Amino acid sequence: MSNPPLGNLPEINGIISRDRVYFGLFVATIGFIIFILGAKPEWFGLDRSPVVGFVQITVFLIGLAIVCLGGYIGLAALWGGQEKSIAADIGLRLISTGYVIAVFTGMADIFGMSVINTPRVPFFGPWQAVGVQIGMGIIALGMILIVPFRKPGKRS
Repeated sequence: MSNPPLGNLPEINGIISRDRVYFGLFVATIGFIIFILGAKPEWFGLDRSPVVGFVQITVFLIGLAIVCLGGYIGLAALWGGQEKSIAADIGLRLISTGYVIAVFTGMADIFGMSVINTPRVPFFGPWQAVGVQIGMGIIALGMILIVPFRKPGKRS
């Protein structure tokens, strides 16, 4: 009772890394659900404030972290037993850098780097949204760089 292989995935000691790919997709999906819960709580009937506050920002950033982790697990599994390229290593660093940019721009009010004067309630403004989007774009670029573009088993 063997499962069919998932495309042309590389093998690790004769075992296809399909389970790690599925696990990465599962983790990324859970992270996406948490991200949506923080970004759009009204979709779940949980919206209690007219502004995006600290708890919402924290929840969607935690969800983004889980998406990054799941994406990396799934994409790294595509490499199988092969050594990762320099581009894949740069991709991992871009994912990390993009997440740090998203966290620091998303939490700018909490860290005291905002345009509003304290003691106002921190909120998620348009500049913070642009910063988080830039961080997410860098994360996406890093994910693309981790994808193995050559066929498994071939060396250039």
